[in-house]
Amino acid sequence: MKRDFIAEKTLLVDNLRVNYKIAGEGPAILVLHGWGGSSDSWITVQKMLVQHGYKVISPDFPGFGKSDPPPYPWDLMEYANWVREFTDLLHLQKFFLLAHSFGGRVGVKFILNYPERVQALILCNSAGIKPVPGLKTKIIFWIAKIGNAIFSQRPLVRLKDRLKNLFYLFLCRSDYGRAKGVMKETIKKVLAEDLLASLSQIKVRTLIIWGEKDRILPLKYAHIFKEKIPFSELKVLPKVGHSPHLEVPEKLTEIIISFLQNKKFLTK
Repeated sequence: MKRDFIAEKTLLVDNLRVNYKIAGEGPAILVLHGWGGSSDSWITVQKMLVQHGYKVISPDFPGFGKSDPPPYPWDLMEYANWVREFTDLLHLQKFFLLAHSFGGRVGVKFILNYPERVQALILCNSAGIKPVPGLKTKIIFWIAKIGNAIFSQRPLVRLKDRLKNLFYLFLCRSDYGRAKGVMKETIKKVLAEDLLASLSQIKVRTLIIWGEKDRILPLKYAHIFKEKIPFSELKVLPKVGHSPHLEVPEKLTEIIISFLQNKKFLTK
């Protein structure tokens, strides 16, 4: 069997059928994908990490990929608890956590509540910090508020949800616009929580990797993460956008391996 062979498996976690990919032997790395993504998007990086002597596990979050959706709209804590249940079932008591975008948001929440489980944290273009609204955002907010009041009147109430969805799409809120069913309310609950004030509580070594040209989560957020997390370092990828694992997987893997090996982490 090839060393980088990836097995795709399913697991029942709290009555939810979960799909995940697992490969390799050695210290464990858990990969948490971004919103709208899945474990498929991390296959290239997963194979390369395996070739460097790591066991890499990459699940599809509930509501994404081939995993079942949550039974009701989840908040961030429920996703963090799901990570705990998933890793418990796989007997992963201590692991490196590699998390991208929405996965970074969940990863931060997880480590804040279960710090003993994470050996080191790697945040890649991570979400989790609520943006401070600028003038444009404030104008949009007031338009939305006025529109909500108008379309709450009885003759127009039937149009409210349809027009709200069109409004989100018009604003390029593609994640919200593409979300279906329970995930539509889930994304609203997840985005409502700001993790900024809690970042200073992260005590493990943390590597922050960011694409310089990220338009979804601009580079300024990378510097905030770096400033707030005590034992952290930042690596910026020139001319790279929001998805380094797809744009420059070789360079991303090189940075991750360098971080893990240079820190000489003790593994259990």
